[in-house]
Order: sequence, then C-alpha cells, then structure tokens
Amino acid sequence: MAVNTASVQPKKLSTALRYFFGVGDFGFVLMSNVETFYFNSFLTSQFTPAIAAAINSVFSIVDACLSWIYGGILNATKAKKWGRYRSWLVLTPWIVPFLFAFQFLRVAENEVVSAVVIICAAIASHIVWNIGYVANATLVDVYGKTPEDKATLASSRATWNQIGGLAFSYLGLPFATLLGSWVGEKNQWAAAAFCLGILMVLGYWAHFVMGKGYEEVEEGPKSDYKRINVREMFVSLFQNPQLIILILADLTKWCVKFVTAAAAIYYFRDAMGNPGLMAVYMLCINIAAIIGSYVTRYLTQKLTNRTTMIMAEFGMAVFLIIAYFAYASYPTVIALMTVAMFFYGIAFAASPALYTDTIVYATWKTGKESSGWIMGLQNLPLKIAIFLRGVIVNACLIAAGWTSGVVFEGTARQGMLLALALIPGIMCIIGGILMLIFRLTKEKVLQYKAEIDARS
Repeated sequence: MAVNTASVQPKKLSTALRYFFGVGDFGFVLMSNVETFYFNSFLTSQFTPAIAAAINSVFSIVDACLSWIYGGILNATKAKKWGRYRSWLVLTPWIVPFLFAFQFLRVAENEVVSAVVIICAAIASHIVWNIGYVANATLVDVYGKTPEDKATLASSRATWNQIGGLAFSYLGLPFATLLGSWVGEKNQWAAAAFCLGILMVLGYWAHFVMGKGYEEVEEGPKSDYKRINVREMFVSLFQNPQLIILILADLTKWCVKFVTAAAAIYYFRDAMGNPGLMAVYMLCINIAAIIGSYVTRYLTQKLTNRTTMIMAEFGMAVFLIIAYFAYASYPTVIALMTVAMFFYGIAFAASPALYTDTIVYATWKTGKESSGWIMGLQNLPLKIAIFLRGVIVNACLIAAGWTSGVVFEGTARQGMLLALALIPGIMCIIGGILMLIFRLTKEKVLQYKAEIDARS
C-alpha cells in the first residue's frame, strides 16, 4: 500500500475548521428546507390531491429505503483523487441544484408525465445530495484526530445547521417571492431551490478547501485497502451493539425535532387561539438550539460525549413534560420549550461524535475501516422519525378529540400538548435510558484507538 505521506499532516484543527466547519450544512439546510416546508404546497397547487399524495408517497418511500446505502457507497468504492470522503464534496454536489429545481417544475400539461418527472428529479437529487451529505458528515471523524477535535467539529457543524434553520424561517418565503417577481410565481420555488442549491455547493467547497491536509490520500495499486463489501458492512453493524443502541437513542432526538415542529401550530392556533405566536415560538427555540449546539464543544470537554448526551436527553424530557402540565400559560410553555430546545441543540451536536466512537469500536472489532457506512447510518433514524411524525401527531390529535376550526377551552387545551410535549418527553426518557447502557466511554475509545494504532 502506498500512501501520499506529504498530504497526511496530523495536526490540530485550524481556526477555519473550528468555527466555520458547518457553512456547507448552513447551505444544505437552506436548500433542503425548500422541500421540507413548501414541496407539498407546490404539489397541491399544481396537481389534484390524489396525484400530489401519490408523488409524495412514492418519493418518500424510495428515499427512506435508500437512506442506509450512501455510507456503504463511500466505503465500497475506490478512493478518489482528494481522499475517500473529501473528494465527494466537489465531485457530485454541483449536480444537485439542477436536479432539485426540476422537483418544483411542472413540465407538461399532462399530470402523469409531470408527476413522473418530479418523482425522478426528487429521487435523483436526493441520491446525489445524500452522497455528499454523508461524506460531509464523515469528515467529522476524518478531520478530527482526537475526541475533543471530533466534538468541536460536530458542535460547529450543528451550530451552522441551526443557524440555517433560523435564517430560512424568516428569509425563505421572502426570497422565493422576490425570485417569483422575476421568473413568475409558478416557478418561484424552482428558482429558490436552484439558488439555495448553489449556496450549498459553495459551502461544501469551503469544507473541501478547509480540509486540505487532514485526510490521508490513498494511492498506488493497493489504494482500495479501506474498501469493505456489503457482508462486512452488516457484520460491522451487528457486531456493534453499541451502534444499534445509539441509533435507537438518536431516533428519540429526531422525533423531538420533527414531532414538535409539526405539533406546535395546533397548540398556538387551536388551544390558545393565536397562530401569530408561532413566530415568537420559532425565534425562541431556534436561538436556544443554536446556543445549545455551540456550547456542546465545551461541555464534551468537561463531561465527555456520552455524559453530555445523557444530560441532553433527560434535560429535554424534564422540560417537555413540565410544559405539558403548564398548558394554561402560553408564555410558560414557550419558555419551557425554549429550554428543551437548548438541550435538543446539545443532543444534535453531541450525537455525531458518538457515532465516531462506534467507528473506533467497529475498526477494533473487525479490522475494517467503515467510517462512511457508520456515519451514513445517521440517516436511518432521521428518516424513521419523519415517518413517525405523521403517525404520532395524528394519533395525538385523535386522542385529544381535535376538530378543525375549533378553539379549545379549559383543560381540553392540554390535549394539544400531547404531541408537542408529553410524547416527545417520554421518548427522551427512553433515549436517556438507552444512553445509560451505551458503554463506549472515552477511556475505552482511547484504549481501542491505541490498539488499532499498535496493529498498524
């Protein structure tokens, strides 16, 4: 095996990486939120409800089924010119804006033809962007040479992610409206998808530039020494019970994000009779999540990644459950949800570093490097949580006796907090318990890493 040692510089993180690794995620969130918030609205404005539902269902099912393969692609294919993972930051992301724009275009009068084009564009754009997304996530493990460096990168990336969410909540619609004045209202979301996709491409390029010299470049006839096959990927999963525990715990975190986001409007509109409170609520929780994500880099140095995640899970649980019982006062509910989202920001930032710990264990256990495969598995609980969002919110609305257009009074208001607070809080208790039985401590990870280095 020949390795380009000139490009391998085991060094501490640069200032750019410490504070700006995540600008690509900022662009990614701005881009992907066009779909998250407005794709269904676009579909129902262009198609009958039945066809709109069919487009959404086909695309979502295919996307969920493919969610686990992207890391496997990175590990199973031959390493490219600029590194096994770093190369993908520039090889494929530039294709995304073009494919993504077609997801918001009706190209023909015939509904079926247009629906097929949109489904194909949606599936293709997600395949391409997920490869870059997983490669970018894996760089937390590649660029970070120590547990502290990995935690710093994860924190920086999470902070920029949350900033992107806050920016889109206030700028997304005005930006699309502005574009619509130039290209027409019918095409405004296609234009927004394209422009914000370009921003994502530039952000990933910045990650590529910042990371020069941090990833080993594999060269020569044995440059595929890190490739693993499908059987070895699944062995690395099922021989790694700590990874399975982490995925289950991570699912509770994602459920907090997606379930509370979908359920909030029902409390403010139907329990409090004031949908305008959503703007205040969103501002508060987004700022809290940004702060939580940023301070995680310091918490993990004092408490370790595992302890920080345990604290975050139980912290979310406490404040979410208290919010359920404080239903009568919306200022109190907003305050409690804000603190809960501060802990969510901590969990969001801490979890990627924990995935890197499971990579060390998998390498120690199997002798195979599987960073891309394992970091890519972060997509799995995310996609499951998106599916559960609809199930949980609708089940809670049925249980509470929700009726469209009815503003609840008295204790009936509490029912609107089932999905916003109580169920996510209970899930966080489960997540905290799972993290208590997660046994990859900092000391064990350092021990495994030393033994891997000794073998090399």
